Amino acid sequence: MDEVPEDWERALTIVAHPDDLEYGASAAVAKWTSQGKTVTEVLATRGEAGIDSMDPRDAARVRGAEQIEAARLVGVHNVEFLDLPDGMLEYGLPLRRALAGAIRWHRPEVVVSVNFREEWPGGGFNMADHRVLGLAVADAVRDAANRWVFRDLDLEPWQGVRFALFSGSPRAAHYTDVTGHLQAGIDSLLAHRTYFATLGADFDAPRMLTEAAEESGRAAGVRHATTFEMIES
Repeated sequence: MDEVPEDWERALTIVAHPDDLEYGASAAVAKWTSQGKTVTEVLATRGEAGIDSMDPRDAARVRGAEQIEAARLVGVHNVEFLDLPDGMLEYGLPLRRALAGAIRWHRPEVVVSVNFREEWPGGGFNMADHRVLGLAVADAVRDAANRWVFRDLDLEPWQGVRFALFSGSPRAAHYTDVTGHLQAGIDSLLAHRTYFATLGADFDAPRMLTEAAEESGRAAGVRHATTFEMIES
């Protein structure tokens, strides 16, 4: 595996739901913010369809607040929500336009998102929102750079994205050494306490993240790592 370059200053994370970033990638975010880098989080939804026992309006409020706390724990202080419908994201021009607008507004050097492949590493079918959102992010990076696409945004094109990183991908070939930052990542996942309370007593988030970081670390030759699929701009 190759190490993700760290000679940059601004990153934008774009994910579908609260907690998507916290399944490993937030440990990398903790490392980057500790280096003085600026990371901004954009979420397509507030995860309002994610708790069967809670009315979506209440779930949106709770999960949004928990995401803001999760971000704070890894050094991120700007969290934005596009308020698109959870569970019903659709690939197409409206989504690409919204994401291109976020990229043009924040002008990141690096964009971070979630696995858009059909499967997770080791199997298991990836959910529609992840597949749709991740693919739209990959396309929106290019859209944001083209001044003749989405001209109605009234924002200058941004051609400064060097690469996009997708966590949890079965095609991961890059890693970030998160040794010393894993606990911050674990704490950020545990911040989603209302959501995880509905998953049952058998769900052990610290153990899951630790084992994943150790396995990735062995592949990368470090103690703890987070892996990414990289698409260069």
